[in-house]
Amino acid sequence: MYRRLEKLLDAGRRLLGADGRLDDIKVNQGRILAQLNANKDSTCINDYEFKVFSQSGEDGIIQFLVANLRVGNRTFIEFGTEDFHESNCRFLMVKDGWSGFVIDGSPANMQRLRASSFYWRYPLQCRAAFVTRENIRAILEESGFEKNPGILSIDIDGVDFYVLKELKDWHPAILIVEYNALFGRQRAVSVPYDAQFSRARKHFSNLYYGASLAAFASLLAERDYALVGTNSTGNNAFFVRRSLLNEQVRELSVNDGFRESVFREGRDERNGLSFLAGNARRKVIEDMPLVDVLTGENLQVKDLAD
Repeated sequence: MYRRLEKLLDAGRRLLGADGRLDDIKVNQGRILAQLNANKDSTCINDYEFKVFSQSGEDGIIQFLVANLRVGNRTFIEFGTEDFHESNCRFLMVKDGWSGFVIDGSPANMQRLRASSFYWRYPLQCRAAFVTRENIRAILEESGFEKNPGILSIDIDGVDFYVLKELKDWHPAILIVEYNALFGRQRAVSVPYDAQFSRARKHFSNLYYGASLAAFASLLAERDYALVGTNSTGNNAFFVRRSLLNEQVRELSVNDGFRESVFREGRDERNGLSFLAGNARRKVIEDMPLVDVLTGENLQVKDLAD
């Protein structure tokens, strides 16, 4: 049965092309949705969500932001992209012609990207590298981009806070970061720094990684960035340079912008999906260490108030 299914899927891929006609259909649908969104009059970024190549509704949010902000450079840097087939900035590149630089820790992922039909069609560069705070500045210099790109998107499922902290000389118009909603909305906390951090190896549940929304907000407030919202699934946060804010794109507090994550990606000790939801997810990692990035205090997940 499974072999027959695989043969049918392979036949479908050949019919559509490697990235082919199905992607064209998705892009055209995205164009229609972006046009429909242009007629809306809302300041809530979640009202503009739609998915083309993004994991959730990020494609629509990004379209809303770039349409309503004076972003300057039409360049993006995105890391933690896997092979870029599912990513925050691919639709922006295809629809609007932005230039990009993507990074992933897997050489195989970058090889698949280079073999894709869209890699040669669009102004895209890629680099295979395991990102750390020690190497990130040198890697980004390889892009050849000015240090004020239109978008910087960070999603490495680990020590994201410390990597972002190293990029104080980079000033994107829009900054997208993945936050860990299990760490709550109150404390500015992160996992301790480990240059070799691996989400899957640190804890079997796959739930222990990253930093809280408050941690990112505190760091970026020092750089004059404002939180403008989070996606409806509760994992990606959008920040904008405060000087670019306007009546359409407005600042939110962490309390107002925070969203609980709704997906159930946790694993059991046999690496199967556990389907845990709500506070049961935090219970699994309650003894894991955290650092308060404002005070330096060491604590554990179970010490969080919410």
